[in-house]
Amino acid sequence: MYLNEKGKYILFIQIPPYLCNMLAPDSSISCFLRFHQDVNGITLPEKFTFPFYYEPHELSKIAAQELQDYLENHQQWEHNFGLDETQDGLVIGKMFGVLVVQHPSGELGYLAAFSGKLANSNHHPYFVPPVFDILTEDGFFRKGELEVNALNDALEKALVDPNYLALKEALKALEIEAQTHITTQKEQIKVLKSQRDERRKVGESSLDENAFQALLATLAQESVKEKFLLKDMTKHFEYRLAELREQIRPFEVTIEEYKEARKTKSAAIQQQLFDHYYFLNQAGKQKSLGAIFANMPDAKPPAGAGECAAPKLLHYAFIHQLKPIALAEFWWGQSPKSEVRVHQQYYPACRGKCEPILAHMLEGMALDPNPMLVNPAEGKSLPVVFEDDYLMVVNKPAEFLSVPGKNISDSVYERVKLMLPEATGPLIVHRLDMSTSGLLVIAKNKDVHEHLQRQFIKRTVNKRYVALLENEVIGDKGQIDLPLRVDLDDRPRQLVCNEHGKHAVTKWEVANRENGKTRIYFYPITGRTHQLRVHAAHPLGLSNPIIGDDLYGTKADRLHLHAETLEFSHPISRERLTIRVEAPF
Repeated sequence: MYLNEKGKYILFIQIPPYLCNMLAPDSSISCFLRFHQDVNGITLPEKFTFPFYYEPHELSKIAAQELQDYLENHQQWEHNFGLDETQDGLVIGKMFGVLVVQHPSGELGYLAAFSGKLANSNHHPYFVPPVFDILTEDGFFRKGELEVNALNDALEKALVDPNYLALKEALKALEIEAQTHITTQKEQIKVLKSQRDERRKVGESSLDENAFQALLATLAQESVKEKFLLKDMTKHFEYRLAELREQIRPFEVTIEEYKEARKTKSAAIQQQLFDHYYFLNQAGKQKSLGAIFANMPDAKPPAGAGECAAPKLLHYAFIHQLKPIALAEFWWGQSPKSEVRVHQQYYPACRGKCEPILAHMLEGMALDPNPMLVNPAEGKSLPVVFEDDYLMVVNKPAEFLSVPGKNISDSVYERVKLMLPEATGPLIVHRLDMSTSGLLVIAKNKDVHEHLQRQFIKRTVNKRYVALLENEVIGDKGQIDLPLRVDLDDRPRQLVCNEHGKHAVTKWEVANRENGKTRIYFYPITGRTHQLRVHAAHPLGLSNPIIGDDLYGTKADRLHLHAETLEFSHPISRERLTIRVEAPF
């Protein structure tokens, strides 16, 4: 029982979390989960979580732990997260989220959500419902889906119609027959022409003028006859083929009509979905999914937009006048084969699907600072480890851009421009990830830049990186070959993709093992974005994240990855240079 600001007592009944969503829709406590422990002594954050880069608040961690306890012990539904080797079914890990909220009475609690569907359903006890349930039985989406399925069935029936298939087979056979006969006739014409040419040469030397002229007339008649025969044969087959195609045409018209109707219906349903899929913000302003993505490059939402945990949680909170306090999302289950996800690890909201939606939903709310707008290189120096009249090698600190970024211009490039005002050309020969420290080569003129860059392209530059991994590695050396591409829904994260990924190869060798961790040397053969980080962390690589990797592992004081050694040919003297700077960790 609580005393509100108007002096009235409010009675709250402790409802077991598993009964959430089983209460009446208008219940003020539906899906409002109470903390199991006393959290009254914990200081509330001054601002709401910046969802794309954050350290979970203590309240979020407690809520997440309680949700994880529930996931380990519940019996309401069954989903194979890949954590139990004896469990059957397709393994699907899942992102979950918790939103710490404050009830109008002042009581703290939290909401829980999952991304996408869970156990093939949008609704489960304990979790907030979807923003828009496309699976509602009497909703327009399901009705439209039934219509599309009916068109699919009709299309499938038309495609396997015995009469249609028989005509197609007859057409294919006739096309082969026509091609064979016409090709044979063309070859025959070539042979006969060659024979006529020979007869012409013989007649020219052995016959008198009258006889030779008669021979030429005969040869011309034979040539015309062969050509007419080919022409008649071609017309014969064209007529028969046209006749068969005309018989097939009604079937193909019907098939195309079904395909067009399906396309039109699907597009209409999708647009209707975009127009009816509304998101609330704290001010009570609604905005549809279509309107949110209207000004994006593709002008339409990506698949699954709006089904992530964060939008679900915030939408539910705004509907029920619950004040958002802090947000956290974590992965539960086995990592997908394409990306790196660690069981129970916290992750930011995805940018491709969530950033436009959350920009609307968080409008007007005070947020924690966006660290991506803060210059990480401020106050850091850029040591020069080698320099002559033609090139320079610098030791880039960690959290220091190689080239200007979208929001931050301070970088190795900008610093070098100030250091070498007389230098010309692109300057930067190669790059390091912002979080990676180590050696970078700078060219002082265009010709030197081209010469050095050719060495990198031809892979005659020897590079050695040193890293510290979270756990001990099995084996002492090896090679990782995993193709990589950018995650279009969550840049700059990279995915392993055999279909569209770029070839990426890394050789590795253990330097030593210490305190349960591994110091390792990486020798990258290719130079893809985040290559060493993904190859280290991915289950098909070393399955062992680099310490401090905030994208593919666990954040620490820094990313423990350093470009330690560079060996290349001097572009002028052709001397082989080896430059080395030991890792600062």
